[in-house]
Amino acid sequence: MPRRRARPPPPGPPPPEERGEPLCALCLRPIPAGAPQSLHHLVPRLKGGGRGPTVLLHHLCHREIHATLTEAELARGYATAEALRAHPRLARFIEWLRGRPPGFHSATRRGSGPLRRGGR
Repeated sequence: MPRRRARPPPPGPPPPEERGEPLCALCLRPIPAGAPQSLHHLVPRLKGGGRGPTVLLHHLCHREIHATLTEAELARGYATAEALRAHPRLARFIEWLRGRPPGFHSATRRGSGPLRRGGR
């Protein structure tokens, strides 16, 4: 009796790039349609980066960046997505976020830096 050939598994969903979903510049996960997202100035506007390059981020990732680093720190040493991913707290955040779905949203922890204007 002839052996039956196993059917190949059905194809999975296409990768995010083929679905037209952009990737978050911080966590490198897809940003699904309808998920909160925002543009991040790599050099803060207050430090002269108003017309400089921006990157698209999950809103959660953007909030974590600003909860972690001051505007001066961002301008001085974190003006690239690679530098942001290398920051120890942001690297831990990215690792924590890795097991969450792309549209995941949660409260942001407060930074341990100096208090900012507005009572934060």
